[in-house]
Amino acid sequence: MLQRIQTIYLFIAALLSGVLIFFVSLWSNEAGEPVIVQDVLLAFAMFLGSAALSLITIFLFKNRKLQFVLGRINILLNFFLLGVFVYWSLTVPGEMQISEKGIGMFIPVLSIVFLVLANKAIKKDEDLVKSVDRFR
Repeated sequence: MLQRIQTIYLFIAALLSGVLIFFVSLWSNEAGEPVIVQDVLLAFAMFLGSAALSLITIFLFKNRKLQFVLGRINILLNFFLLGVFVYWSLTVPGEMQISEKGIGMFIPVLSIVFLVLANKAIKKDEDLVKSVDRFR
């Protein structure tokens, strides 16, 4: 059923990972120019993978266990992306001159929050179905 709260959470996570990345910068380089996600191929691929995984998870509402597992995989993907961003921010050449990080590095954190909320709602639905099956 698409009219569940986890659909909204997963859709927000997909929007964060798939649309917002085109409008925000990750950091600024030495010249003060913003570095956007399309300039960094690894981050771009991981963001699009996370968005695609969120959209796929929305339409697996009939298989809640698989939906839950894909949500966890997506959370791990976003944690890995966050780790990559932390690593890059600590090892960017000329770090002493660059102290301005962009809001794009915060997107995986927001995505993780919405994915955790979606997984909680999926788990709640699964528990409800199990409790109803007990009465039969």
